[in-house]
Amino acid sequence: MRKRLLPAAVVLAPLALAGALMAQDAPRLRGPEPFTEEQDAPPMARPITNDVRVRRNYPDQPPIIPHSIDGYALDLNANKCMSCHARRFTEQSQAPMISVTHYQDREGNTLGGLAARRYVCTTCHVTQTEARPLVPNRFRDMDELTEPERQPGGRNNR
Repeated sequence: MRKRLLPAAVVLAPLALAGALMAQDAPRLRGPEPFTEEQDAPPMARPITNDVRVRRNYPDQPPIIPHSIDGYALDLNANKCMSCHARRFTEQSQAPMISVTHYQDREGNTLGGLAARRYVCTTCHVTQTEARPLVPNRFRDMDELTEPERQPGGRNNR
């Protein structure tokens, strides 16, 4: 039995239309046209450095870094974060101690030191800035989402 092939225009037309529709709705993140012109990079947003701990938006969210980390050593030989956040330095530094999970391997076994997979703090923890969002953000805090449940007549009060 011989298979019949569809003409290329029939196959490619819907893909081209879908691409055009997505391109209209997608925000521009690449910069000004033409893209071949070399542009200066925009200035980096300044980090918020007020040392105020920020409430987390959802369970298990890694805390943000509320201070500058410019010049912090974070390589195979040194981890500057641990000079304040390690358990033995928290009383003097008044910094929060890192979670006990940072001393566990993938299987949950407690280690004698910081787990290698948790060594690079900035993999999960970031500094906060006042940067303008690149795309609109409709994020709602977890408390805002669960607030109707606490109101009289909410799901948990019936």
